[in-house]
Amino acid sequence: MTAKWTFFTNHAHVLFCIADDPDITLREVAIRVEITERATQRIVAELEQSGYLRHERKGRRNHYELKYDAPLRHGIESHVAIGDILTVLGKGTAKH
Repeated sequence: MTAKWTFFTNHAHVLFCIADDPDITLREVAIRVEITERATQRIVAELEQSGYLRHERKGRRNHYELKYDAPLRHGIESHVAIGDILTVLGKGTAKH
């Protein structure tokens, strides 16, 4: 039996969900990514601390804004911005 794996991490999957819908709830992200809400909260906090996104409270919900020009973290792909990946995958409206 082979292990289940994907090319993208849960961090990338969360980012993809937010790119598709900047007003998505963390509960909705958790369901789509198939992780817990707690894990989703941790990932969003890490992405925010690393400068990939920021949030703003709008009423009772958060609105997320991605930093499309932020480079990927690993040295092998650090010449690529997240907006480039989002554009290739047809995610969100990559504004870079």
